[in-house]
Amino acid sequence: MELTDWLLTPGERGNSATRLDSRRSDRAAWSHGNLVRPLIHGATYFPELLSAIRAQRPGDQLLFTDWRGDPDERLDGPGTEIGTVLGEAAARQVIVKGLLWRSHLDRFQFSEAENRHLGEAVEAGGGECLLDMRVRPGGSHHQKLVVLRHPDRPELDVAFVGGIDLCHNRHDDATHRGDQQSLPIAAAYGPHPPWHDIQLAIHGPAVGDIEACFRERWKDPAPLTRSPFVRLRELAHGEDTRADTLPPEAPDPEPCGTHTLQVLRTYPNRLLRGYDFAPDGERSIARGYRKALRRARALIYLEDQYLWSPHVVEAFAEALTANPGLRLIAVIPSVPEQDGRLTLPMNLVGRITALDSLRRAAGGRVAVYGLENHVGTPVYVHAKVCVIDDVWASVGSDNINLRSWTHDSELTCAVLDETTDPREPRDPGGLGDGARGFARNLRLELAHEHLDLGLDLEAPRTSRTPDSLCDPLTAFDAFAASAAALDDWHDNGHRGPRPPGRLRTYHPPSLSRTTKTLCTPLHRLLVDPDGRPFGLRRRNEY
Repeated sequence: MELTDWLLTPGERGNSATRLDSRRSDRAAWSHGNLVRPLIHGATYFPELLSAIRAQRPGDQLLFTDWRGDPDERLDGPGTEIGTVLGEAAARQVIVKGLLWRSHLDRFQFSEAENRHLGEAVEAGGGECLLDMRVRPGGSHHQKLVVLRHPDRPELDVAFVGGIDLCHNRHDDATHRGDQQSLPIAAAYGPHPPWHDIQLAIHGPAVGDIEACFRERWKDPAPLTRSPFVRLRELAHGEDTRADTLPPEAPDPEPCGTHTLQVLRTYPNRLLRGYDFAPDGERSIARGYRKALRRARALIYLEDQYLWSPHVVEAFAEALTANPGLRLIAVIPSVPEQDGRLTLPMNLVGRITALDSLRRAAGGRVAVYGLENHVGTPVYVHAKVCVIDDVWASVGSDNINLRSWTHDSELTCAVLDETTDPREPRDPGGLGDGARGFARNLRLELAHEHLDLGLDLEAPRTSRTPDSLCDPLTAFDAFAASAAALDDWHDNGHRGPRPPGRLRTYHPPSLSRTTKTLCTPLHRLLVDPDGRPFGLRRRNEY
């Protein structure tokens, strides 16, 4: 397999200003020799994060970015509130630096006060946390990363990257009973919304790449906000608005695994003055997906919070049209998180149009599912995962929509395992790439959870475990059969034992022509805006 068949070369990133592709002596646009582990659900991620933070000593470094942070969210029981844990780390002279999205006002159901309070908890311990509003109007910083460095113990260096924020709702497990520290979303999810999510734990040289992403944002000389009203709030709250100098960057950790990792990002094209490290923005997430999709032949497996925008799904539709043996499985929320009279159709209109486009391209080769727990409550799918032909896997903060591909700041990791998987089919795509251990095991672990197939959280799938779901067609049919059985059980009044599995066939609701006409402009303007320069928009390029 040629890595350049799947991964972006430095020129293909489309952003020559970043040092991400030039920081290594070989000028490679990716790093080799990493060990990457998927941490499925907050109940897996949070205790591991807690243990890693508490093991840090004076002089170690903790760098983090987040979309939302609730200082009272517990990582692992009382006394482990994230604000307390970060403040304690700073107090014992760990160098703690954070970048939180400033957020829109709470009255619009955002997290302006919560993010400010988390920053206050960090600074009370002696750390530094900035509220960053260097985004396009209506945009957000959506990256979710934590980097832990240990100058005298580099073998402990680790980066956590994915979709899990340090906030309420995220502390759920595979039973999907929800986080007891909950925020309300659509009524269908109940008082403690079940939550499906994924973060990566990364050891090896790629930790340096994730840190480099943080450092680029931290050193950005632009003011944290352009708004005079926000600057008045900064003064009123006595906020820190100037980033202190970071310690010198340590050498990358030594290789320790078999995973090649490429960091992909989105930064918008900001008006008037762009980012120093991305003057015209960066859309390497979109470019990375589009390159990998051109290689897809057997199965695209998606888990996504949104899956909307006809412009974005065009790349998926083109792959499906060009390859009649290619199938797509998508796992999405059954109901958008906002269910207001206006916000619900604003969210639905983009998804309905996108799914119509996919089904026109491939008909029955496209299967879309929601999830429910064992008492029938829908599970909110917040994961952002894509696995193509059991070769290329992507996990990050980005969703399948224009906002994530062009408008907000995002960070994702594309992983290619250097180790092939010996189970049949050994080369699902038929292009000689061979199935790869990381991508296949990730897909199988998720499939086993959704199908209730002997899930054992202490013993995840490995390349040595025989599994019929390795075959893409078998997996596609198994999802369809499981969802059909559970749908029938519900349709027949719950007679008899509940069938195993959590999958429900997703049927997009119908919207009237009037509703579509009214909501489509609002969807494009507010829900799924486009952050590309005009020329790229016109050509639908990235």
